[in-house]
Amino acid sequence: MPRFTVHIRDEWLAVPCRDTTNTIRWLGHEALKRYMKNKPDNGGIKTVKDAQFVVRRCQGLGLLDADDTVEDVLEDNDFVELAIEGDTMCPDFIPYEPGVSHLTAAYKEPKEYISLDGNSLTSTDLVNLGKGRYKIKLTLEAERKVVQSRELIDTIVKENKVVYGITTGFGKFARTVIPVSKLKELQENLVRSHSAGVGNPLSPERTRMLLALRINVLAKGYSGISPETLHAMVQAFNASCLSFVPEKGTVGASGDLAPLSHLALGLMGEGKMWSPKSGWADAKYVLEAHGLKPISLKPKEGLALINGTQMITSLGAEAVERALAIARQADIIAALTLEVLKGTTNAFDSDIHKLRPHPGQIEVAQRFRSLLDSDHHPSEIAESHRFCDRVQDAYTMRCCPQVHGVTNDTINFVQNIINTEINSATDNPMVFAERGETISGGNFHGEYPAKALDFLAIAVHELASISERRIERLCNPSLSELPAFLVNEGGLNSGFMIAHCTAASLVSENKVLCHPSSVDSLSTSAATEDHVSMGGWAARKALRVVEHVEQVLAIELLAACQGIEFLRPLRTTTPLEKVYELVRSVVKPWIKDRFMSPDIEAAHRLLLDQKVWNVAQPYIDKYQTEYIPESRPVSPTAFSLEAPASPRKRVRLE
Repeated sequence: MPRFTVHIRDEWLAVPCRDTTNTIRWLGHEALKRYMKNKPDNGGIKTVKDAQFVVRRCQGLGLLDADDTVEDVLEDNDFVELAIEGDTMCPDFIPYEPGVSHLTAAYKEPKEYISLDGNSLTSTDLVNLGKGRYKIKLTLEAERKVVQSRELIDTIVKENKVVYGITTGFGKFARTVIPVSKLKELQENLVRSHSAGVGNPLSPERTRMLLALRINVLAKGYSGISPETLHAMVQAFNASCLSFVPEKGTVGASGDLAPLSHLALGLMGEGKMWSPKSGWADAKYVLEAHGLKPISLKPKEGLALINGTQMITSLGAEAVERALAIARQADIIAALTLEVLKGTTNAFDSDIHKLRPHPGQIEVAQRFRSLLDSDHHPSEIAESHRFCDRVQDAYTMRCCPQVHGVTNDTINFVQNIINTEINSATDNPMVFAERGETISGGNFHGEYPAKALDFLAIAVHELASISERRIERLCNPSLSELPAFLVNEGGLNSGFMIAHCTAASLVSENKVLCHPSSVDSLSTSAATEDHVSMGGWAARKALRVVEHVEQVLAIELLAACQGIEFLRPLRTTTPLEKVYELVRSVVKPWIKDRFMSPDIEAAHRLLLDQKVWNVAQPYIDKYQTEYIPESRPVSPTAFSLEAPASPRKRVRLE
């Protein structure tokens, strides 16, 4: 029989429907009858017929017409909200916020799987799992290890051994032995009491990442989780049943206790949960609607679910993947700005960078050559100033390989830390089935990802810092030889004046966010946990820094394309023309002042989707395979202060 879950004020009610030709009005009346039946005063409602209400889907908040039939507008197990006239929105109801999640009405259940074994997951895989592109399954080897470690836990309980976290309390209560009859209650109490986070919930994408990563860590077979509980977690992930996880509350040691407790609480059928089908609802109803049962915790399982660095690491994985994407697109945007400002490519000569062979610096210089080499990609703009009298450019253009380069090297360093952490066992105590013992340690401490993500924020911020200075050069007529603020009829029009201010404000905000959180530590748990990493904040602010960098570079991209308009009919190199055409496919030229925020958002979306990289990458790859620089001797006069200044001649860079 079809059944629907209806939310009225502070309650969720299951309403069966034998005849789906009944109307939405009928469904509302049936729900109200059940609601009033449970209230001594009928919930303040005189009669069902007197009640005025509207009904809407929980997912997307779409209003339903009271005269429509149930079968026409709802599916079995759908979740709906009934709002009684005069009521404010129930505080227990968490509406979907546009822009927060892509896993909404457009969500399509993935067909492909990623196999988890606890050893081979990457940050790229994890981000794709968060976006709902894959389901997950366990490898046979992972299944075997999980069974073995669980057997050891069962033996410890059977033999009444005193082992931390299994038959004792936690933290300050580590010496308190718990009777066998209360071991299940011990684990449930642990999860409930530690679910003490605050703030907005993680988005569904980030909660999917968190859940997938916890499953991956448990699949290593060193946590003592039971196969039944782990399979239930996999089923919840594949159904996108995602717990309400507040973003604040972790100090990053002993692991991310608060957020992981909230994650586990929903799986226990308590608290709130989200799915594409239900939106936010009580966890027990969301699980039931997807044919799933709440997990029942066995000895040690509560501890196994909540002890680890998965909040820091999953957010860190997103931060490092987005940083990688924006860093390589920053090279393309800066190259476009250099063309508009009629800069020289001499500073990117391969022989210069061989003398300071940092990998990131060499890579960035090579990208600039691949985009700007006028022999390979003729540029009419470059030809227009071949013999100008300027000798060298400002640092914001000339030093891009050095500044962007160290950002690239830092991202690679951080990605290595994050990928190691993704496949690390971070529980305590660790269960060594092959040795037949459990050992307490400190793998839960989040210092590694915390420090790495603080480094990431500092390094990636520099892309915005140098980009904002290039925006200034584009907007300032004394530096660009272009109209002030890149618009005609200045005064009547303000052009990019305030867009530059926005970039400056984001750069300034990043300066504060780049203060390392991991230099702080506060003793917790009655001085038992007397040094912590503060890695949760390191991860969250790293994400904010990366987002600001994306937005600043989006503004520079728009400004550079606008600068091209004033150089027409001259054309730039082929790959940069392709970038210009991409931008113009979503943002038209700035002829006179208009509402600018949508333009910035459109350019930001191009960068998030890596479309700027995708249009330029084939040209970069082709150049790098066809134009491999040959080593050539460096002329002694290159270092002579007395050497005469050569004209800014465009030459083929080898």
